[in-house]
Amino acid sequence: MLIRLTREYLKPYRNWLTTIVLLQFVGTVAALYLPSLNADIIDKGVAVGDTGYIVRVGGMMLAVALLQIGCSVAAVWYSSRTAMGFGRDVRASIFRRVGAFSSREVQHFGAPSLITRQTNDVQQVQMLVLMSCTLMVAAPIMMVGGVIMAMRTNFGLSWLLGVSIPALLLSVGFIVSRMVPSFRVMQVRIDEVNRLLREQITGVRVVRAFVREPHETKRFAGANEDLTAVAIRAGRWQATMFPTVMMIMNASSVAVLWFGGHRVESGQMEVGQLTAFLAYLVQILMSVMMATFMMMMIPRSAVCADRIIEVLDTDSSVVPPAEPVTVVTERGTLAFEHVELTYPGADVPVVRDVSFTAQLGQTVAIIGSTGAGKSTMVNLIPRLFDVTGGRVLVDGVDVRRLDPDLLWNTIGLVPQKAFLFSGTVASNLRYGKPDATEDEMWTALEIAQAREFVEAMPDGLESKIAQGGTNVSGGQRQRLAIARALIRKPEIYLFDDSFSALDLATDARLRAALGPVTRDATVLIVAQRVTTIRDADQILVVEDGEVVGRGTHEELLAGCETYQEIVESQLSAEEAA
Repeated sequence: MLIRLTREYLKPYRNWLTTIVLLQFVGTVAALYLPSLNADIIDKGVAVGDTGYIVRVGGMMLAVALLQIGCSVAAVWYSSRTAMGFGRDVRASIFRRVGAFSSREVQHFGAPSLITRQTNDVQQVQMLVLMSCTLMVAAPIMMVGGVIMAMRTNFGLSWLLGVSIPALLLSVGFIVSRMVPSFRVMQVRIDEVNRLLREQITGVRVVRAFVREPHETKRFAGANEDLTAVAIRAGRWQATMFPTVMMIMNASSVAVLWFGGHRVESGQMEVGQLTAFLAYLVQILMSVMMATFMMMMIPRSAVCADRIIEVLDTDSSVVPPAEPVTVVTERGTLAFEHVELTYPGADVPVVRDVSFTAQLGQTVAIIGSTGAGKSTMVNLIPRLFDVTGGRVLVDGVDVRRLDPDLLWNTIGLVPQKAFLFSGTVASNLRYGKPDATEDEMWTALEIAQAREFVEAMPDGLESKIAQGGTNVSGGQRQRLAIARALIRKPEIYLFDDSFSALDLATDARLRAALGPVTRDATVLIVAQRVTTIRDADQILVVEDGEVVGRGTHEELLAGCETYQEIVESQLSAEEAA
């Protein structure tokens, strides 16, 4: 998966990668040439006292060193641009893929895991690409070139290379083989820590309300200790890497000096040659060490790449139509025809055989007990889920055939859990209509009964809203979400239990203000309170995913036992009548 990911997303940077390889090749060849020049200075200049030769060859060494530095700097520049571009492209692909997911896929992966894959996992692979361009490309050139130059310098000491290089490779291979399993487990443990942290931050009020801080602290400590244990196990093996490399490198250097010294004493090689051979040996072992450093990163990056590819290869269960319908003949109609929804692996449908029709100007309400499937029915309209049986029609066309932009522009959704984005009141309202004027925003706020508290804010429409709207109350959050839908002026309004956080007086004022605005639109309301939906043109009573009653408030009072029970639990006899 790592090879597939890098091959696919580095394809646009082929020219830069070619440039990096050429620069690294020239820079490495220059680095390999320097010990030979140094040996000539010692043997042909210093040994015989030829100052002119020392100056000439020294100038050549300076020019070669400057060439090496220039190539290295340019290679690092191109490598950084390539790696950062790669990371940007992968993150953008994950973001687009997750944005296309239905609720089913998001629930499958979980928000904490998706966040980790988008950030930490991409960063690990991005760092591997950067290190590969800066170190891994140069390492094999340095190793092969160093071996050739060392053998050319003095073939008699070449047997030392046949001992030190395999010893280093075997040691590194053994250590890396012990690190891979730990890195695989580590990413899973990071997901778990993120999940617990996100839960505790989001639910901090509940934790404090039930005095569960010690319990949550213990849960987090357990996950944190599990991650720490795996990280320590991987870190211990990683910590042995460089001491092992340095030990072999230093032992090899001592061996070169020992055996090379005897050859110098016997006249079989010059002092400059011994110096050059030692430099080449260090360069060879350094190249192996650079490859070793990459070997430490590859296992963890491979695990991260697997997790990234898993997201990118997951197709949404809500598939855009191949030939979308972009022109409709009807306006504002909504219909369910024998709709059924069964979650994957479930034995019983959560929604079954639901049929109703809502025409322009009508209000249809859905009421029922908690878990009856009311919100699920609403989520089928904007295709947060796709039906597994029957059809959902908007403007007379199956939503699975409608162009997604046309479908979403037709609908104004106020979800069950009102969510506001970080920014300002105005920026949140403009999610509904990007070019909304201030007058339009104030009008929508007034209808939603939110104008009063927005005017009381220090900066009015430009007042700051925290992520999720946590700096406003639940009722204020719901009213702002309703205003966001109203400013869009859609053909179909979907209110998914959008009045539950409002007091009865505010609820009544809001419904009265909505009347004139929604007169030329279709309205679908999911509610828990009978007072919210009693004036609807049609009320659907839902129980266990089925419609067990339909009609007006008066008709249901006369003939639907389930609705009667709901009314009796909320209203007095006089109020019901």
